[in-house]
Amino acid sequence: MVSSGCAVLPHPAGVAPRRRQHVPAQAFWGPERRRRLSFEARPRCHKMYVPGFGEGSPEKKAAISLLNFFNYLAVRIVLAQLESYNREAYVELKEFTSRNSVNDADSFCKNLIRESPRHKALAMRILEVRSAYMKNDFEWDNLKKLSFKMVDEANIKLMRDYVLETSHIEDEE
Repeated sequence: MVSSGCAVLPHPAGVAPRRRQHVPAQAFWGPERRRRLSFEARPRCHKMYVPGFGEGSPEKKAAISLLNFFNYLAVRIVLAQLESYNREAYVELKEFTSRNSVNDADSFCKNLIRESPRHKALAMRILEVRSAYMKNDFEWDNLKKLSFKMVDEANIKLMRDYVLETSHIEDEE
């Protein structure tokens, strides 16, 4: 009969036992599994992961849209100002806006600057107005409140319409 046992041998005096290092299981996984897990296990943060924004965040996309919107507003403000006291510049800017889209702020202003020296002065004025409006007049808090309210109302309306469509409840009128 064969018996096996384990004897605990004392350590020599003054020599502490060697502690085992903890090696995580991920260290033994192949690169494919580690890559897959990096996509599956997102970092624990309080923000949602939004796929498909390799060129920038959703906030950057919104900022670009706001830049284009502020440019549009600045053009409208400058046109309104010119209409009352400089009819010739008003007509020139109006003609330029009919030929060039205001939707892309940077290309609009770039083209306006290169059009002529008079147009360059109009472009500088538009740049100043859009900056001043954005910094001083635009109500950012109101934008946030309205955005929250509109999203909530739209969600409720869409859900209500869907429930009414799928529940086959007829109006009792």
